[in-house]
Amino acid sequence: MSTPHPLNQAVIAQALHDLRNGQLRRCLAMGFGEQELDALKHPALVSVLANAKVAWCSVTVNREVLHRLLRQMDDVEREIATVDRMLRLGASTEMVSKFYGLTHQEVALRREILGLPKRKGRHPVLDEQQETTLWEHWKPAIAERSIALKDETAMLALTMDLAEELSLPMSVIWAAIRSWIDQGLV
Repeated sequence: MSTPHPLNQAVIAQALHDLRNGQLRRCLAMGFGEQELDALKHPALVSVLANAKVAWCSVTVNREVLHRLLRQMDDVEREIATVDRMLRLGASTEMVSKFYGLTHQEVALRREILGLPKRKGRHPVLDEQQETTLWEHWKPAIAERSIALKDETAMLALTMDLAEELSLPMSVIWAAIRSWIDQGLV
């Protein structure tokens, strides 16, 4: 014995849900007319539609929306990878919060998940040699990458690269760079 078509059941369930919640326009947008909506007021007719073995509705895929949603997943994965990289490189909670909107608790949880030690206080400031080395790497890199000083997203990416290259905490590098920009040393 054949079973009811699952698409029919899904559409009826959604339409009934929408009607119960006063979402008449959603039912109309699905393709129901006034006559069909009136039929949904009668349980016997709802049963006939839900248990029909032949599909009385069809699905269309909005490929543009589908692809946009799939790209969002890539964006989320990229964001998670960036936050993890920032934390491994010594970014402060404030930096992660500023760029990605995570709360202090969320940052603490990410640190714990990554197995990073709990931070106590601030990283020490750069000594003169470290600051000179950082300047010698940073100054040509902003020119090479054509980074505008106000482009914080590009500056963040450069800061991560410099933290890896120089083995310095990202938050300390960021503070030094922001200080140079604020002082107009560039």
